[in-house]
Amino acid sequence: MSQPTAIVFGVGSIRGVGGAVCRRFAREGYHVFVAGRTLAKIEAVVAEIAASGIGSAEALLTDVTDEVQVIAAFDRAMNPGPGREPADVVVSNAGNNAVIDFTQLTTAQFEDFWRVGCYSGFLVGREAARRLIPLGRGTVIFTGASGSLRGKPGFAHFAAAKAGLRMISQSMAREYGPKGLHVAHVVIDGGILGDRLQGASPARVERVGPEGLLGYDAIAENYWLLHRQPKSAWTQELDLRPFKENW
Repeated sequence: MSQPTAIVFGVGSIRGVGGAVCRRFAREGYHVFVAGRTLAKIEAVVAEIAASGIGSAEALLTDVTDEVQVIAAFDRAMNPGPGREPADVVVSNAGNNAVIDFTQLTTAQFEDFWRVGCYSGFLVGREAARRLIPLGRGTVIFTGASGSLRGKPGFAHFAAAKAGLRMISQSMAREYGPKGLHVAHVVIDGGILGDRLQGASPARVERVGPEGLLGYDAIAENYWLLHRQPKSAWTQELDLRPFKENW
């Protein structure tokens, strides 16, 4: 049997959602293309997968806001080499976040958040549809956030981008679901106990404790379950939060 293939965009730290999703699919025997813009980080994910002895992985240095680079990444993932199937799992995980007072928000900052949080999803989603619809199958998963559903003070730029990404996922699901493509949007409602939050806000991590934060491996498990859902009961939107989260 040939080896299945997945590609995960927006992979950063090995202790984060992107790295965890790569490891989870590799654990099922997938060849995983680890796509991110920091070579050292994506190579660390590849090395950990190689050390596990299960599945395989390959680093793809990719800026998901660059159309040419996204297309090139899909070209590679759809032609993964002898003994491997074209990628039928695509994860769009790019994101950034920061609290910025609305009156101090610059046009450059707003555009940067839109490009990372929404435009990248358009590029990944469009290419996924172009490549997977001819196969008549596949899973496309977009990583959302609390801001996908509501805007809060200091987060207008972030919420605008993530809400746009959510609409991309819904439009794709309605158009391509009947053609065999499972498109899902995952709302990550809460902080993630990973390198990014621990580095940016250690006081928050200390205050809420591990039970007040999402585990990246637990999130990745849900991505795997979405991919494995039967066609008779597909989830389009899934919201995840720690049990102590106030929502």
